[in-house]
Amino acid sequence: MPRAITRKDGASSIRAVDRALEILKLFQDGKASKSIMELQAASGLSRPTLYRLLDTLAAHRFIRITGLPQRFSLDYAVGQLAQSWLVGIDLTTVARPILERLHERTEETVSLAVLQGSEAIYAVELVSQQILSMSRGIGPVGPLVLGASGKSILAHLPEEVLQAEIKASSERIDVAALKRHLAKIRKEGFCIARAEVIKGVVAIAAPYFDSSGAVAGAVVVYGPEVRITPDRTKHIIRDVVASAAEISSAMGQSPRR
Repeated sequence: MPRAITRKDGASSIRAVDRALEILKLFQDGKASKSIMELQAASGLSRPTLYRLLDTLAAHRFIRITGLPQRFSLDYAVGQLAQSWLVGIDLTTVARPILERLHERTEETVSLAVLQGSEAIYAVELVSQQILSMSRGIGPVGPLVLGASGKSILAHLPEEVLQAEIKASSERIDVAALKRHLAKIRKEGFCIARAEVIKGVVAIAAPYFDSSGAVAGAVVVYGPEVRITPDRTKHIIRDVVASAAEISSAMGQSPRR
């Protein structure tokens, strides 16, 4: 019978299962395949134990063994589990606790913009409890060439979509200035918009991404200019970017480098 062990948190586990899961985690560095020497060095397991675990994982199609000398890589069963997990993700449910923490920290209105096709909509809004507060409501974000949410998304869309959006709005925007701003957003990872959609309102947004690395929407905090001072802006930027990264991670994206 497999030996049960007790972790530091008091929960029981099966040593072989723990070790097998740790082996699978060794492939999180993005390297497609590894040698037995690399796996042994990273896992600290003896070679006979490591081979037994790899053979078992291979029998269940979690590990693929190829070549001479042998190389080990993740197999299709891992992808099947990942796909099942992704299908079951309810974005608004996953994002809400993250947005609530952001709302508590900033004390300003927080919204989640979700990209649907070529249009973005606000799917969640947590309104500031302060006397002077702003609300966009649930519904379309509007043209992506305007506002912090739209531009955060637009900056990361494929070139053909970006050009189509710019062409559709070229009569009311400075195209050259917009392109410079989008390049700045891509570099910095966030967007600040002052009075672009609502007079007297500052909006700070950051994009989040799905498991494929494609932009999926944006997290935005907005409030009156009298409260969102330059000093507060720095803190809000930090919190918005961190929240967007947390949602990206929850959607299955690896940490962006």
